[in-house]
Amino acid sequence: MATTSINSGESLSAKNSLCCSAWVLNREGCCIKTTDGKGRGVYASRVIPPQTVIEISPVLLFTRTEYEDHGRHTILDHYTYRWRDGRMALALGLGSLFNHSSHPNVSYMIDPAHECIRYTSTRTVNPGEELCIFYGHKLWFDPVGTAENLPPQVCLDQSDQSEFLDILAVDSKTDEVEPWDTGKPNDILEGEALPFIWKKLQIDEEEESMEDVRTMQAWAIDIPDPKYIATMLKWLRQSGLESDTLSHLKRIRKRDSISTLLLSISSSAPLLPTNINIGDPYQILVPCNPALTQTSLILKNTLWPTVFAPRRKWEPENWSIAKVQWARNAIKHILRNTAQTKSSDELPVIAHVPKPFEDESLLSQPFTAKDTRISTGHPLRHAAMNIIRTIADWRAKSSPTDLLPDSAKSATSPPDGSLGISEPSCNGTNYLLTGLTLFITHEPCIMCSMALLHSRVKEVFYIVPMPQTGGCGGSACLPALKGVNHRYSIAHWRSRDGSAAPAHLDEQIDV
Repeated sequence: MATTSINSGESLSAKNSLCCSAWVLNREGCCIKTTDGKGRGVYASRVIPPQTVIEISPVLLFTRTEYEDHGRHTILDHYTYRWRDGRMALALGLGSLFNHSSHPNVSYMIDPAHECIRYTSTRTVNPGEELCIFYGHKLWFDPVGTAENLPPQVCLDQSDQSEFLDILAVDSKTDEVEPWDTGKPNDILEGEALPFIWKKLQIDEEEESMEDVRTMQAWAIDIPDPKYIATMLKWLRQSGLESDTLSHLKRIRKRDSISTLLLSISSSAPLLPTNINIGDPYQILVPCNPALTQTSLILKNTLWPTVFAPRRKWEPENWSIAKVQWARNAIKHILRNTAQTKSSDELPVIAHVPKPFEDESLLSQPFTAKDTRISTGHPLRHAAMNIIRTIADWRAKSSPTDLLPDSAKSATSPPDGSLGISEPSCNGTNYLLTGLTLFITHEPCIMCSMALLHSRVKEVFYIVPMPQTGGCGGSACLPALKGVNHRYSIAHWRSRDGSAAPAHLDEQIDV
């Protein structure tokens, strides 16, 4: 795709005349131009404000048989795409003339109920500027004249936050029908049937020499008398010290006549029951990861009894239709909240932690936070950081019993206090996001990704990738770094075939 060459000395009015002299096709001032190397495209003949509906294109639908027998053998094959129900679609009007850009200024939304596509400007568009959409990352052509080569456009200020809006358009009046809506709730979805793509973490080296075994500090305590083992295990389950970080290790190590209980990796020594005659906790080195091979298992067992798990620990679990619907509701929630930020000066970045799908007792209420860097004047008030802080404040105000699962709440201490839990330690004994899922509009930056790692989040779903600043696979992938003592799953929420494509977000912004 090529752009028309304009010398820097030419005036803006001369540049505008390239399109203003063309045939204006609709009330929003769209016109068609032909440029070398790119062919026809849609251009603005006047300034188009952000969030302006510039075109509604009806869609002509072909059955799969019609298209296979006839359509794909014609020029239509360059303009059609797959509709939600498997038919092939051709956008009429200006819909088939929008060219591709990796930095688009137009987003689009499918309206399956009315069989049309709505195109909306995502920022201020200057006269003479081409109107482009994003075709996706897997292109079937070599793009020419991408947006990086365009002259500078209108500068963004706080009254034009739409340029930051890099998410799917939301229309609550459109009743979207997904392929799995007719399935059974417990049916498992895999691969392309899922509305998101798991990011594969390039981790888990075999660690087949002692020098390669990664370790971390953990608290342990010796139990000389075996009669206290069951009591201490019961206390540990009720204490809130258990976390997924140690799930690849056995709880008890027996050497000679001494049994040792693995407690936690908290920053300070855990407070133990006062009525049990045991010693003080101490720190030891334990393996960070499960054993993937028999050789690795032998080496790691010299430090602490380790689980043998040839299957990668961080591989995502199976997702049922019911769980996908739970995730879709969370995505819709952050999109609705992002739309509400248009009336404010804030960056439209929203983070949301819903109640867990499997076990709502881990979090009794959902939490949502937005980016507040502009209103607070504080550079660290990112959406992800704000939601961690919000949950931390909530946990700090809650009683220790409120933070335990329901099963633990009912298991109260006996009257004699022999299993009494000492006053809770807020020093790392309850990680803020253990077992929880974060949904966020944009890929978190490196700072936020590390904060999520320290909070022991289970998984992160984002809509918009940030290739230059993201910490979940963009500029770096924090959970895949060697030496970290926690890993979380990462998924990129994608649009289905024929669904709306995201607009562009400034890649230099830390989200």
